[in-house]
Amino acid sequence: MNARNRKIMNVGDRLMAARFLGVAASAALLAGCVSEPIASTRVDPASPIAPEVAKLASADKDFPSFNEIPSKPTDLRPPRIYGERAKELEVARNQLDAATAPNTWVLDQTGAFESRARVDAGPDLGAPTNTDTEAFANTIRKRATPPPPAKR
Repeated sequence: MNARNRKIMNVGDRLMAARFLGVAASAALLAGCVSEPIASTRVDPASPIAPEVAKLASADKDFPSFNEIPSKPTDLRPPRIYGERAKELEVARNQLDAATAPNTWVLDQTGAFESRARVDAGPDLGAPTNTDTEAFANTIRKRATPPPPAKR
């Protein structure tokens, strides 16, 4: 059977329409970012900070140029010194580990501790069954006393 490969129920048209609507919605959302909202805002003349805002808004601002970038500092140590300091730190760590090795301890042979703790805890209790739960609920129901009737 050599049937033609066709799209059923115009699925491609719906996908194209969805893409178009997505692009249109994105464009509409981004259109709000085009204008400059700060330039169109006005300061209330009765505000106590109005003169200061007007002075700052109209002042010529001096922006830094690339000529004002400071030169490379000369009082830094060379990069190889950092490596030497790191090696010294590793040597000090190894010396500290060697000096404190006799006082270190590890958790091993915990099986004896576990068996002793199990004996001290008592026998293992199995999980409760439904009959145990129902029996407990029935005994509680039998022991329960209803509240006294309300006085009117």
